[in-house]
Amino acid sequence: MAAPKTDPQADAMRKPHDDEVDFVGLTHTGKVRANNQDHFLICSLRKGVEVHATSLDDVSALTQAGDRMAFLAMVADGVGSSAKGGVASRLALETATRYAIESMRCYHDVDTTDDQAFLDALQDAAFQAHASVVAEAEAAPDRRGMATTLTLWMFVWPRSYLLQVGDSRCYKFRDDKLTQISRDQTMAQALVDEGVLTQSTAFRTKWANVLASSIGGQQTAPVVTRLDQDWDTVSLLCSDGLTKHVSEEQIADRLRNMKSSHQACEQLIQDALDGGGSDNITVIVGRDVKKG
Repeated sequence: MAAPKTDPQADAMRKPHDDEVDFVGLTHTGKVRANNQDHFLICSLRKGVEVHATSLDDVSALTQAGDRMAFLAMVADGVGSSAKGGVASRLALETATRYAIESMRCYHDVDTTDDQAFLDALQDAAFQAHASVVAEAEAAPDRRGMATTLTLWMFVWPRSYLLQVGDSRCYKFRDDKLTQISRDQTMAQALVDEGVLTQSTAFRTKWANVLASSIGGQQTAPVVTRLDQDWDTVSLLCSDGLTKHVSEEQIADRLRNMKSSHQACEQLIQDALDGGGSDNITVIVGRDVKKG
């Protein structure tokens, strides 16, 4: 019997199946720091059934995870001496994830012509994370001054949404071109925007590592960007421990020749270590790979 014909256009627009999603994250302390203050998280948000009471003998078929509504990837780079930054980055990821779960109605009710409620929910996730870090710092004097970046990329096919606070980055690699989607929220970038510094020299100044916006810091200015999501695109999230030592040309080359997301993460972290490894390094690489 001949295999059923498929519609190429419909196939190009369909949401990837679970076994077609290749997302991997790795983190490394680096060569200089004593502690790793970076954290990352990759997870799926699903519709599901939770059975509270029943006379049935076996409800496993009823409680299986439902259809994937959204795919979530996050990187947080903690700021603060000792382990304080690690506490801040952990709290940011935990709070943002809980808030995303509690706001599932936004994922159910997204209007393809008006998803402002969804954008607002993502921005609120950043403010909730900020409040959580601030409260923890106020309750524990030894944790005062801690803060973190938060770069969150949520895929709600066929769109993706980027939430950015700080200078961890998000890139897209498509059509053999690497594009930085996020904008660094640093004093150096602010001075570039004002024309005081040039882009090529800004990263060499002392302002390059001073955050103009952070979770838990003096100012939090989350930015949410909506993007179209499609096949044949590689996504990358990273802390600045990667971009301090690895050029965008080298990143593009690794993504261009990658065999798997795990391989790309390992190679990029090794590149950062070979370049000096002066900071914690966190990399998430993801792509959708069609099967069949």
